[in-house]
Amino acid sequence: MRSETGTVVRLEDYRPSDYLIDTTNLFLTLNATATTVRATLSVRRRDGVDVNAPLVLVGDGLQLDSLDIDGEAVVDGDFTAKPDQLEIRALPKEDSFDLTIVTTIDPTANTQLMGLYRSNGTYCTQCEAEGFRRITYYLDRPDILSVFTVRIEARTEDAPLLLSNGNRIEDGMLENGWHYAVWHDPFPKPSYLFALVAGNLGVLRDSFTTKSGRQVALEIYVEHGKEPRATYAMDALKRSMKWDEDTFGREYDLDIFMIVAVSDFNMGAMENKGLNIFNDKYVLADERTATDADYANIEAIIAHEYFHNWTGNRITCRDWFQLCLKEGLTVFRDHEFSADARSRTVKRISEVKLLKAHQFPEDAGPLAHPVRPRRYSEINNFYTATVYEKGSEVVRMIRTILGEDVFRNGLDLYFERHDGEAATIEDFVRAFEDAGDTDLSQFALWYEQPGTPNLAVSSRYDAAAKRFTLTIEQRLKPPVENSPNAPMHLPVKFGLVGSQSVDLNWSSVSGAEVTADVIHVREARHEIVFEGIEEAPVPSLLRGFSAPVTVYPEPDGSKLAFLAKNDPDEYGRWQAVSGLIAAQLKDAALRGAESSTQVLDESTCAILEEIAADDRYEPAFRALCLTLPGETDIAREIGSDIDPDAIHAVHRAASRQLGLHAERIFARLYHGLAPNEPYSPDAAHAGRRSLRNIALGYLCHAAGKVDLAVEAYEAADNMTDMAHALGILVHLAPGSDAATEALKAFEARFRGDAIVMDKWFVIQATVPGDVTLLTVKALTGKPAFSWDNPNRIRSLIGAFSAGNPTSFNRADGQGYRFLCDAIGKIDAHNPQVAARLLTAMRSWKNMEAGRRAHAEAAMNALSARKKLSSDVRDILERTLT
Repeated sequence: MRSETGTVVRLEDYRPSDYLIDTTNLFLTLNATATTVRATLSVRRRDGVDVNAPLVLVGDGLQLDSLDIDGEAVVDGDFTAKPDQLEIRALPKEDSFDLTIVTTIDPTANTQLMGLYRSNGTYCTQCEAEGFRRITYYLDRPDILSVFTVRIEARTEDAPLLLSNGNRIEDGMLENGWHYAVWHDPFPKPSYLFALVAGNLGVLRDSFTTKSGRQVALEIYVEHGKEPRATYAMDALKRSMKWDEDTFGREYDLDIFMIVAVSDFNMGAMENKGLNIFNDKYVLADERTATDADYANIEAIIAHEYFHNWTGNRITCRDWFQLCLKEGLTVFRDHEFSADARSRTVKRISEVKLLKAHQFPEDAGPLAHPVRPRRYSEINNFYTATVYEKGSEVVRMIRTILGEDVFRNGLDLYFERHDGEAATIEDFVRAFEDAGDTDLSQFALWYEQPGTPNLAVSSRYDAAAKRFTLTIEQRLKPPVENSPNAPMHLPVKFGLVGSQSVDLNWSSVSGAEVTADVIHVREARHEIVFEGIEEAPVPSLLRGFSAPVTVYPEPDGSKLAFLAKNDPDEYGRWQAVSGLIAAQLKDAALRGAESSTQVLDESTCAILEEIAADDRYEPAFRALCLTLPGETDIAREIGSDIDPDAIHAVHRAASRQLGLHAERIFARLYHGLAPNEPYSPDAAHAGRRSLRNIALGYLCHAAGKVDLAVEAYEAADNMTDMAHALGILVHLAPGSDAATEALKAFEARFRGDAIVMDKWFVIQATVPGDVTLLTVKALTGKPAFSWDNPNRIRSLIGAFSAGNPTSFNRADGQGYRFLCDAIGKIDAHNPQVAARLLTAMRSWKNMEAGRRAHAEAAMNALSARKKLSSDVRDILERTLT
């Protein structure tokens, strides 16, 4: 394990390597504790490089067994081998030579789950970002593209299945019960995309015929007996392949596409060329074990990793500073896929809620960084919401600015120019500039400036002149000292809503460029004048959340109420409803309102009741409108001196108030939406279940008891309804006989299914109140929990720290101390997971003084530990800054 703070890497220091690796031939002889790796690399010196320049390869915890050049052993003194570096000084004068490196590694002891490791007896790899260097010494950087050929040998009894990237070109039996397989990937790739899987797994097979008529074999590997639960993943894969052909003209390029589901995985999934490796929770699903949200996540993540074949694999990133080039672009693509597969408005609302919940706090705190960072000390810590989610928003804004046709032309040009290359953000932006014959240099500041821009908006109407003036000011408060904050190009989609619930027309506009329904905000201040406006409008701004910005001061409550009832744009209507509720919850929390206080005004309750009853809107949209902003959302709006207990009290009071106000409508929805046909995970059925379960929650809040939740739990015939009812029951009546019995019954039924038991952990870890910390500590001793499995850690400790504002932020600081102690324990064997957990502390400075002091003390105690990984040390130092 690399300890202490890693070396700082800076974008401005990038330089190409002196050497290239044209081909990589790997020969792995698998053994649980002593796997031999023989790597033969065809190395080529770049033109103009001094023949005396040493070749420096990186490693991580490696021990060199032997080293040959062109078949001759390299003598001692001509090289220096350390666990993290191999430097070879005596090299041939010829520009090309073959280098053979032999190392021995221990997959079983690899608890970091980076490089080659074992998961439930299966050999598997994770090499992004810097895991390949744990397998062999290499130029382990994304701009070194090599053609890989891989030979794997193993005992047939231990690993009848031998997989790697590309196409299988040879296999056969060997002596003594061993066998082998040879895989060849004809497409040059960086080492982070190398993959290997070997073990004994079941498989679900299918095929896909590409647009050009090529037949592609599809295989999804899972634990034996779980093959039927991979059916939905296979369906999502086939739909993704067709969608990418139809929407972006991207066809798959190998003879086979494989997915392997493993239970020990640090991330969600990995897009290794032709051999995707997945966290099993994002592959396995049936109605008995998976919720509607699980199905949607499987669909999105299967698509995301498949789409990487072009945006990440065929075109990769030159260096890790360009990470958003593959991740932000691919998130945008999977968002578009899901929007087409489901409801575009509902999907967009869900994306914005996620962005505001995770990326906005990141942008406002000590871990803020640009979409393209300029420096890092541990690259694993930059797989962030800023790179992924904000990176996607930047791509979306390019499309909004240029229009769909020019955007598609620009993306096609990017593919044409850079296929087979390691590209940069400049390459990406230049393709759109050339396609649209435009200058995007100001817009490109989105990649360089950290923080969330704020818009201050005011307006006035001159009835006599029929003139409406809209003033928009943009300001970026740098979250990091000395970071740039120049005005950026913000596309603001809008409508001017009139009294008849339609957008008003205008005869002319001045003060800013306006194209169709987009205001192009480029200056610090714009005064935009619309002529020929027949009545005083209410501006509906940022429709579709066209730019990831905040608006402060918040719009007037009467204007929000008007838009909540009249905005013809569904996203705009949800935005108004959400803003209206959030403002009232925020005001009540700041007043310290008691649980008996009427938190929402009557007109707001009436608006929500009207939406609940309006069958013209799809159920999923109504469910989102009726979902109160979360407690962390309200905390984000308050911004400083946060008291989580006050927010929780107000949130609970608002739920009861709305439940009582619209009890009749909620009862009609709950009973009227009862399932009368077999379960289906499609968007329409999922939307009906979502609205029904929202109604169930409000009815239980209104009644002040959970009898209906008990009935719903016992009657549930699918995991969506069962988990939701259990959550209501346990959260509203914690410790009650009913809650205790339901939790016992759930555990007894699903104790053999780890993915389902994760839901059991999450429900208990997120129960509001101080006592939950004791519950979480006790649950760490359950047989179903493991300190070694990332999913178990995330479902219990991660859910507690990120999803339980009252218990984690206990006034006595015990929640902070528990998390920091857990991080210290996990860091010893899995630094990546430990560092991710620590990000729950990112907003500690926003707490009230007592909690701030406790949080700082807990982190200082963690910092004082003698041995911390570079991953944790990096997050800790930036968070405490």
